[in-house]
Amino acid sequence: MNVINMNKHKPWIETSYHGVISENTDVVLLDPPLVALDKDAPVPYAGEICGFHVHGLSAPFEAVVLNRTSGEGHLRARGPIDCERQREFTFIIQAHDCGTGPEGHGEKRSHKAVVHVQVGDVNEFSPVFGQLEYHGSVTEGKVYDSILQVQASDQDCSPQYSQICNYQITSHDTAFAIDRNGNIRNTESLSFDKKSHYKIHVTAFDCGQKRATQDAVVHIHVKPICKPGWQGWSKLIDYEPGTGSKLLFPKMHLETCAGSVSWIRSTVELETSGAGRGCDRQSYSERALQKLCAAKIPDWVVPQNLTHQFTITTWMKHGPSPGQRAEKETLLCNSDKTDLTLKWERYREIVGIVGKEKGGHGVEWGASICIDFPVVTLYVDGVTYDPYLVTDDWPIHSSQIDVQLTVGACWQGGEVSKAKFTQYFRGSLSGLTIRPGKTESQKIISCLQACKEGLDITSLESLGQRIKFHLNPAQSLVVMEGEDLEQMNAALRKVSYINSRQFPTKGARHLRISTAVQCFGEDVCISVPDIEAVVMVMQPSEPYITITGAEHLTVPASDLALGLSLFRDLHIISTVTKSDEQTKTDHRSGALKEIAHNLDYCDIMVLGEELRVGLESLELHHSALLGKHLEYANSSTGMSIYGVDSISHYTEVIRQVRYESRQTVDSVRTFRLTCSELNGRYTSDQYTLQVNILHSEEAIEHVNHAMAPPKYMQIIHPTVIESNNYSIVVPAVATAVIVVCIAALLVVLLGVYRLNQPLNQEHIHTHALREKQAERDGSSLSITVNPLEVRQTVYMPKQHKTP
Repeated sequence: MNVINMNKHKPWIETSYHGVISENTDVVLLDPPLVALDKDAPVPYAGEICGFHVHGLSAPFEAVVLNRTSGEGHLRARGPIDCERQREFTFIIQAHDCGTGPEGHGEKRSHKAVVHVQVGDVNEFSPVFGQLEYHGSVTEGKVYDSILQVQASDQDCSPQYSQICNYQITSHDTAFAIDRNGNIRNTESLSFDKKSHYKIHVTAFDCGQKRATQDAVVHIHVKPICKPGWQGWSKLIDYEPGTGSKLLFPKMHLETCAGSVSWIRSTVELETSGAGRGCDRQSYSERALQKLCAAKIPDWVVPQNLTHQFTITTWMKHGPSPGQRAEKETLLCNSDKTDLTLKWERYREIVGIVGKEKGGHGVEWGASICIDFPVVTLYVDGVTYDPYLVTDDWPIHSSQIDVQLTVGACWQGGEVSKAKFTQYFRGSLSGLTIRPGKTESQKIISCLQACKEGLDITSLESLGQRIKFHLNPAQSLVVMEGEDLEQMNAALRKVSYINSRQFPTKGARHLRISTAVQCFGEDVCISVPDIEAVVMVMQPSEPYITITGAEHLTVPASDLALGLSLFRDLHIISTVTKSDEQTKTDHRSGALKEIAHNLDYCDIMVLGEELRVGLESLELHHSALLGKHLEYANSSTGMSIYGVDSISHYTEVIRQVRYESRQTVDSVRTFRLTCSELNGRYTSDQYTLQVNILHSEEAIEHVNHAMAPPKYMQIIHPTVIESNNYSIVVPAVATAVIVVCIAALLVVLLGVYRLNQPLNQEHIHTHALREKQAERDGSSLSITVNPLEVRQTVYMPKQHKTP
């Protein structure tokens, strides 16, 4: 048989096929099914289908024969199919028969059929936002259709799974909504004052309801309705003492809301609360300030005749007037005590001068009146002003009539039915000083009224000539004006606060900025509201004033007639620490640093019985005060050395204080020394010295000046400090000295606890010694009357209260 002639026909298949395969599988579903037919059937081999051939190396498919007789086949993928890489495939397929024998010789192939295979998508990807944070803004009071739009995408290949069908806000209780396209809107009007920033979270879903794995964060900023005013400033500015000048408004600028400004003037005012505390001059209490109103001056304080030349200086803060035509107000009045006719000294011409010149209330200023009769010179904040004379007052002639000098009111007696105070000064006074027989120069007055704190302008040369400015002598007021808005912004940024005190009073200093503007061609221009801020002066590093020296002296009674130098081994030092927890710092640890500053008084108190007048005394030669700003007052209760001067000068003077006794006294005399700075704001520890007096003639050998080591300094241990009068140690006394030294060291260590304690009654009583000395010296001294320090001789009339 001729087998070659038996394979007469080619296999037959469809001309095209359409298939579908799901990604990540290998089964292709074809339509129509893959079947090849051969007319040589049922002849073996020639009528059988042995295979399908796929043309195209890029086609990742293969076809296999399931039944050679029926010609059924199957199309499958050679590996996983990824829809995201390729969504469909097109290739050629052919069928071939088995030929003429088992070896497949003489096979015939069918025509070529086109196969289209689409890849079915699987929802394997989640939506992803284009950015994780969005920012939008709205103006308060408005409702928007769309504030901003968020967008997410999906990497799946099919429209069903690649499209975002929904967005959702996941934050609770929010005033916003979002649509299916990602547009966010506010559902109600928003208020900048109520809340200026909103933070919401948004998620997205594809059409297969698969959610985004990470939410997007949307920030909505609420902008206030544009209001003219200063922006970029802080309501609270902290000031650290000792840091010099600090800019107050380094980022401030004026918002004009697109208004066209042709001229602008700004006033920066540093406000103070209470006369004497402005410029941080003193640390007075409100209770002490109230005593300045209508205070009687004791007769022994001011001489009856002030002569034709005298100077009156004070700090004042005028209060509100009670009406349009207020009564005359008195600073200082000298009137008759008992005569029927009310008469005034010629220097009553000063009444009302300062109030009329400055005007208004709530502003503090320094006033000095220099009188060289009949010429009256008025200084306000160190600048001269022409005074107004009070026309209904007249001088009285010299007489022996008793007069009453008062501050802040005038005593009216005689013709009135009931004697009383009248013509009250409405406001506050501080630091009232009367210098009889002398007029001060303008240089001295300006120095006395100089401000320790105030406003300053840094880099004046950079302001340019187009900005005009004025800084008042007290440095409490800065006025700037110009035509260029940006230059004015730059000028205001250069205003700073400065405080040159070593230990400034902590607390708030109030600032106010007022602004006036003019606009181009506008009948109604913008109104800029005033702004108020606070400079908070922080707590300065407080000084610790420490007094050390011998705490026990032993001396024969016979030597006291020549005088005993009590404090020859005295040491006074002042230290500060920069630690935030000063009270917990170990003062021996080396963290403290010695500083130099001034004291204002040191009191030597006699403990126990007072000194017997005529028999005992504390003595200080006047030569010890030469070249120093110090004075002293003496009494049977002790000695007070006072005046603002250095610690070294105080130490030098106190070392020269002697105790004298001209008759046998008790066996022990005890003295206590304390020193102060800033009117008792900082006080030293209480240093106590015990003098042991030997009355026995056998006790000719004794110990003197056993010295306790000063704190914070190199410790020295002298066994005996010799002197000309007593230099030999008695053995029995030497043993006692050792015990005393140990006790003295404990007192020194515990003395730190007393540093910040308030003045006790002994201090107050001793401090009044200065007044006794003033009474004794009479008019030869320059007399400073400060009722804040007079604790026993200043009286307040009950009829009057300071407004």
